[in-house]
Amino acid sequence: MLSEDRNVFKVGVGGPVGSGKTALIESLIPMAIERGFSPVVITNDIYTQLDAEHVRAAMDGILSADRIVGVETGSCPHTAVRDDPTANIAAMEELLEKFPDADLLFLESGGDNLTLTFSPTLVDAYIFVIDVAEGDDIPRKKGPGITHSDLLVINKVDLAPYVRVDLDVMRSGAESARPDGSPYIMTNSLTGDGLPEVMDFITTTSKTGRSDDVRQLLDALPPHDHSHSHEHAHTH
Repeated sequence: MLSEDRNVFKVGVGGPVGSGKTALIESLIPMAIERGFSPVVITNDIYTQLDAEHVRAAMDGILSADRIVGVETGSCPHTAVRDDPTANIAAMEELLEKFPDADLLFLESGGDNLTLTFSPTLVDAYIFVIDVAEGDDIPRKKGPGITHSDLLVINKVDLAPYVRVDLDVMRSGAESARPDGSPYIMTNSLTGDGLPEVMDFITTTSKTGRSDDVRQLLDALPPHDHSHSHEHAHTH
């Protein structure tokens, strides 16, 4: 296991397929570098490394390709980040051993729609990403990703007029679903709207740590039921 005295802040980025998780990470990496972080990235796919390849291509000239690795989970990625994170822990240890300067790790995973969470033993904080094309009632449907994440990102706000979504409804839904005023940010990864605020959250939380309340909520979640079907096609 990674030495406890290694100063690496590990951020999980999860959410439904197509919500913009990979695009968010690709947008945050240059900002993190500008703020003095030395990032590395782990992505999770079932049978391919498409997300890792996409990040490598997007970060060409910005982040060395070997600082981005893909984990092939062989099953729903939720299993590999919540129930049995062994494969991700091994990838993390190998990556951080290779790059001793790394102090910020992004761990991306999709799957399981609104139920995806990250094991508290795997990441220090996690961001859950939804997008407006899913409908303005998504925050009100709750689920652990909506209610228990350290930060909720409502992405692709520019699409709202085209999919008949009321952003004020999404805001009020997020505020009512998130316990004790937990933060949410509305973003557009293509234009950069809201992204400095997301990076502010990462920078601040890397210094202050995850709240005990959120950690206790995550620890109390029951084991996940994987008996239902999943959609795993990826778009960016």
